[in-house]
Amino acid sequence: MLPHLTTLIPGPRSLALAAKLRRHESRNVTFLADDFPIFWQRAEGVNVWDADGNRFLDLTSAFGVSGLGHTNAAVRAALVAQSGELLHAMGDVHPTELKAELCARLSALTYERWGAGDGKTVLSSSGSDAVETALKTALLRTGKAGVIAFTGGYHGLGLGALSAIGLPYFREPFRAQLKDFATLLPYPAERGGLPGGLRGQIEETIRAGGIGCVLVEPVQGRGGCVVPPREFLPMLREVCDTHGMLLIADEIYTGFNRTGALFACEHSGVVPDLICLGKALTGGFPLSACVGRAEVMDAWPESSGEALHTSTFLGNPLGCAMALASLAQHDDPALAAHVRERGAKLRAALAALRSPHLGEIRGLGLMLGVELIERTEDCRGSCQLPQSPDHPPGESGRFPYSRPATALAIAIIKHALRDGLLLLADSPTSNVLSFTPPFAISDDEIAFTAARLQEYLTLLPGSIS
Repeated sequence: MLPHLTTLIPGPRSLALAAKLRRHESRNVTFLADDFPIFWQRAEGVNVWDADGNRFLDLTSAFGVSGLGHTNAAVRAALVAQSGELLHAMGDVHPTELKAELCARLSALTYERWGAGDGKTVLSSSGSDAVETALKTALLRTGKAGVIAFTGGYHGLGLGALSAIGLPYFREPFRAQLKDFATLLPYPAERGGLPGGLRGQIEETIRAGGIGCVLVEPVQGRGGCVVPPREFLPMLREVCDTHGMLLIADEIYTGFNRTGALFACEHSGVVPDLICLGKALTGGFPLSACVGRAEVMDAWPESSGEALHTSTFLGNPLGCAMALASLAQHDDPALAAHVRERGAKLRAALAALRSPHLGEIRGLGLMLGVELIERTEDCRGSCQLPQSPDHPPGESGRFPYSRPATALAIAIIKHALRDGLLLLADSPTSNVLSFTPPFAISDDEIAFTAARLQEYLTLLPGSIS
């Protein structure tokens, strides 16, 4: 369904709620501005309704969670049924049958499906928790605390995950509390191919000693929807095998068909030693998982009655019931094919946009990014070469460089909100419009989105100083 606004944006209820939140919630949590806040009231399919009755087309899937659609019928039914029986159990002492079923299902969908034997799982509540579980597992398995991670990588904001994050904005305010166990190397982009010196940098880092694992997103999300060269993950796999290290795939964002494959690592045929999952795992409940090859996960000692790594809500029965209902749908190969078809349609619509401010259109499946740039005559300041041969410099060839058009991206997001479109921006400079809609987005909704974007790209640049 196309958006239908019934009041101004933001509406009076949203403004009142924003004032209440500003008074009682800590700063630096929710972004609040007079021309921005809406408060969600309900959602279904690809649509969200706010507290003022406005309907929006969600192009974010609520941070990638609702690929199966908001309030998915099967997931909702599982939640309702389970809520009538048991809301909470003692996950590491007296668990539920659902926890056992979910761990077995995750093994079947990962390592058993990949022909790599059994998988074993540690369940947790957030993506950051899953990543930190993987880092602890690597230390127990290899005896080495060092991690190779990559610039632009986003792995969550817990202190352990934060040490390996590739986005300085999140890390630097807390550097005094962080241990320096991660080495950040450049994440390669598909357009440039695999840099000849990258493997050398990795080998040099390993020779310095103490490296136990490589942590990588198969496609970067917050880093700007960056797809690496196809040979990147195979190269990492080979390096890890050669040096006895573990390869950790952070698929919190990319997992469960977001990129048109059940897991993004499958595009390159690479089997990681550990895979971190979350977001779309349940379609709306805080549950995550670190799944690993059984022999790797067996580096953890048997529980003596006091688990080394656990939490109060480990294996919550509501989340497990929702995850099982979600996985039953994700396991259908037709869903991955559908995402690839919808992604190709959306990508074609985005590629048809025309503006001197368009850089690269990139991504896989329904995880796409539109880079916005400002072309410039020289390279004084933070510049880069144009990112796409589809959008070359001006006819005179006088503009060979570009800068991130961050202000334009922010303006587009705010104007889109007024037109009933929910959008976000990614990349370290927030100049990449991110498109991760629910999988059921229709042709009409894609066309509506593209038409609005073309209007913004035509009209807004002149109004931004």
